[in-house]
Amino acid sequence: MKTAYLKSTDQMAISSDGDLLAETQIPKVVEEVLASTQFVDIHTHLYSPAFGKLGLWGIDELLTYHYLEAEFFRSSDTTPQQYWALSKREQADRIWQALFVENNPISEATRGVIAVLKAFQLPTDSADLSEARSFFEAQSVEAHIERVLRMAGIDLVVMTNDPLDPAEGEIWLSGVANHNQFRAVLRLDRILITWPAHWQVLASQGFQVDQQASGKSAQEVRRFLMEWAERMRPAYMAVSLPDTFQYPSETAGNRLLKEAVLPACREMQIPLSLMIGVRKQVNPSLRLAGDAVGKADLRALENLCREFPENRFLVSVLSRENQHELCVYARKFNNLMPFGCWWFMNNPSIVEEITRERLEMLGTSFIPQHSDARVLEQVIYKWNNTRRTIGPILSESYRLLTEDGRGVTRRSIQGDITRLFRSNAEAWMGSRAIISEAPR
Repeated sequence: MKTAYLKSTDQMAISSDGDLLAETQIPKVVEEVLASTQFVDIHTHLYSPAFGKLGLWGIDELLTYHYLEAEFFRSSDTTPQQYWALSKREQADRIWQALFVENNPISEATRGVIAVLKAFQLPTDSADLSEARSFFEAQSVEAHIERVLRMAGIDLVVMTNDPLDPAEGEIWLSGVANHNQFRAVLRLDRILITWPAHWQVLASQGFQVDQQASGKSAQEVRRFLMEWAERMRPAYMAVSLPDTFQYPSETAGNRLLKEAVLPACREMQIPLSLMIGVRKQVNPSLRLAGDAVGKADLRALENLCREFPENRFLVSVLSRENQHELCVYARKFNNLMPFGCWWFMNNPSIVEEITRERLEMLGTSFIPQHSDARVLEQVIYKWNNTRRTIGPILSESYRLLTEDGRGVTRRSIQGDITRLFRSNAEAWMGSRAIISEAPR
């Protein structure tokens, strides 16, 4: 590697990974490194093959994704009541007709479907879905999963697993086969957010809990979590929180958070993921598409990070207005890891703004993105979009760095991209969760 910086970037030539790059070479190298680096997808709603029909894939699932359903109701005379009465196949046909035949699919969600069809060399402008359906129906699930992950450039998928979901819990209890590309996450929403509606499930399983989460409830919930963690081997625990979340405040959920969840996370040395800012069911008739966003008071996060310095928190916020505050808190608490551009934030214009802000304030000490995919093939377009959006941001950062007097090399760019899209996730969740232990 060269030992001194050249005054003119025009003099810089690339002959090895350790040589300084000219400004004109930086974008191409960034693009190549992003394309060749296998990412960790730290948050999804996907499932390994062992979960059978819980795993969603194929053209009908892609088209009935709730992002497209919300858009469909804006471009169609079909009412939600009429739509929900249709079969999945009929719903997909209606959405295809309204959003892809009668209109150009220029929204982020509709372009994603086009990108998936193109990736599999399927027609993107057909009047019907017959060819696409024939293709997906011919696929073997396990081989298809392997192919899709390879196409997306990811080699590790972190799931979302709820032990209180009746269908999923039954599968876990019957035994889940290991899969070297999937890791579990122990989801806590039914415990921390809707405890009054679900405490009896734990009681029916022999845990001494009550509706007020009093008495032995916290101790018993901790025992429940430890038993399920032994079964799942989770990479972390997770909860989606409303914009009204406050800590400290005297609620059953906060009591269980403080006395059961956080001690269990400390004992297992795994993070707690907090996804903050969702407003559930502002329009219930839209079902999954009926949720909205609210600005949260992040002093609750400040209080948690300060009160529990031995706990690690993965945090994503749903409101654009909360993003800068999250960056500031990450500068104050090294037990806080910002991750991803979640849900309504996952649009290129907003991803660009947030990622630039994080790079400027945090360097490479954050996790830029996760797919949040619910349908398998979505990872293809979501991660393609990430590479396409973040490449120019990184290139501009390196150009400015070079202009200010510090050159960059392919090797140093590789190190940054590996840290952003792999190493930060691996270090935060722990090598045991990522590498040596799989769900069982």
